[in-house]
Amino acid sequence: MNKDLRSELESILGEPIVGTLPISGRVQTRSGRQFFLKSGAVSKTYRCEAVGLTELASAGELATPKVIGAGDRYILTEYIEQRCGDREFFEDFGRRLARMHRHSAGQFGFREDNFIGLSHQINIAEGVECKDWAQFYINKRLRYQFRLAERNGYVSRRMAAEFFHFEDKVVKLLNEAKESPSLIHGDLWSGNFLCGADGKVVLIDPAVYYGHREAELAMTHLFGGFPQAFYDAYMRENPLQTGWQRRESLYRLYHLMNHLNLFGRSYLPEVEYIISEYASARI
Repeated sequence: MNKDLRSELESILGEPIVGTLPISGRVQTRSGRQFFLKSGAVSKTYRCEAVGLTELASAGELATPKVIGAGDRYILTEYIEQRCGDREFFEDFGRRLARMHRHSAGQFGFREDNFIGLSHQINIAEGVECKDWAQFYINKRLRYQFRLAERNGYVSRRMAAEFFHFEDKVVKLLNEAKESPSLIHGDLWSGNFLCGADGKVVLIDPAVYYGHREAELAMTHLFGGFPQAFYDAYMRENPLQTGWQRRESLYRLYHLMNHLNLFGRSYLPEVEYIISEYASARI
């Protein structure tokens, strides 16, 4: 930790920092209080993360680490003591997430753009996108990532042609499920939640916006780590609309394209497969 950052943090905390564990991010002050510090090069990601954590906590259903401070080079939060989650943990998690998804807003998107991983996530809805989820999702999620993939050299002529037909199918499928905008974490995989010392879930590293809750559940399926007890509890509390399975791969596609653009060609076959399958489907 450099001298300027230490000085800024000590000013916020009101006492000297006496110990740091860079691998775990733990920071300890003279009085014994512990905090979690994420820091690095100048970036907007830290302030965006702070806003997202606060927004999730505002719903009053799922905990997030309390934000102590955030700047261009860091975010400082409370330190979460962890334990292993059991079946009851995941059942409670599913119920609470279902209730959080009832927390709504007047339009899709969010008041500011943020990040999903290190990728920009465009949240400012324009025109019909404010009320039309299909148009928001096509324009601000899939088309944005597709154009980035084109610039990165991942899009073949065939893939470009299929994406043209694919877009029409997406609109029809997404319009099958009409719901109000739901508050969603936005990047909910097994690495972005903790089990706190009280046995309750704590959400971290959000990519918050107001969207369709099916997008959230699709992300939980993408990389695994959520047992059936989680989904059963969710569906009892706030069931998804009929036909959600037909739409799930459309929501997985956003994250797969983001991983393609961040990490490279290993994700390209699955991206191509999903686009091709929907482009050729009779809908």
